[in-house]
Amino acid sequence: QVQLVESGGDSVQAGGSLRLSCVASGYTRRPYYMGWFRQAPGKKRERVATIADDGSTAYTESVKGRFTISKDDARNTLYLQMNSLKPEDTAMYTCAAPYEGSQCVGYLLHCDYNYWGQGTQVTVSS
Repeated sequence: QVQLVESGGDSVQAGGSLRLSCVASGYTRRPYYMGWFRQAPGKKRERVATIADDGSTAYTESVKGRFTISKDDARNTLYLQMNSLKPEDTAMYTCAAPYEGSQCVGYLLHCDYNYWGQGTQVTVSS
């Protein structure tokens, strides 16, 4: 059974930086891709970034140039480095992963997910 645990969320001032981490456990084989989502109060969940097993990445337009998704396979950990944070980045950030063996068909940012972490809160003050 797969478990995802996020950490690193905090309250910061606009322009600040945070690095979120997501530790995955329960996989017998590394997933082909993983991603980060976020959801602000009163808004629908948004796909933020995705990284494939080969290192390919995709980002939603609003975070390009500011956020970087990466992974450390040896530590089974996914990261999201967030720089130049804006108040509109305030949200609950959640990492996600697919069923073991599932591949992403089509645009990397549109991959389907099956496992979700509980989330870590990021609050950016102006």
